Amino acid sequence: MRKAALVPYRRRLIAGATGRVLEIGIGSGLNLPFYGSDVTHIVGLEPSPTLLRFARESFDSGPREPELLEGSAEAIPLDDRSVDTVVTTWTLCTIPDVRCALQEARRVLKPDGRLLFVEHGRSADAAVRRWQDRLDPVWTTIAGGCHLNRPIAELIAGSGFDIQKIDTGYGEGPKAMAFMYEGVAAPR
Repeated sequence: MRKAALVPYRRRLIAGATGRVLEIGIGSGLNLPFYGSDVTHIVGLEPSPTLLRFARESFDSGPREPELLEGSAEAIPLDDRSVDTVVTTWTLCTIPDVRCALQEARRVLKPDGRLLFVEHGRSADAAVRRWQDRLDPVWTTIAGGCHLNRPIAELIAGSGFDIQKIDTGYGEGPKAMAFMYEGVAAPR
């Protein structure tokens, strides 16, 4: 998701990250330039060795070189309550067991930690939802496991988080693929 139209989402979201950060699905490292001085350490988790290599190659060496780990969000290789902020950007759509991944995120967050998320998913509009449901089986097959119709807020709340702030609406592109959720949640 390297689109220029997504940069404002990235910038807003990452500005809220503090302390030790776990970015689930760090991919090629597109969010790395947006982390500010309130971040002391970045752990990037990614199942794709190829994307991790891109992240390593694209990183401009600096004071906060990320620790990049190959692994699954369903089994985060970090200690309980060891992270201040968990970040997901357009990641929850592809994780096979998204509920397990969110429970893992909650496990590694400190009690006063926060989940920052920007995701696409199930539309609030019934007509668009019908199209999402029709297109999802084909889209998931051709788009690397990406689901169009995951109810992001419901999944987060149902995985032990209280949503503190959420903004929803359509981004650029076809409505079936562009309903966005941007927000902050805290572990219960």
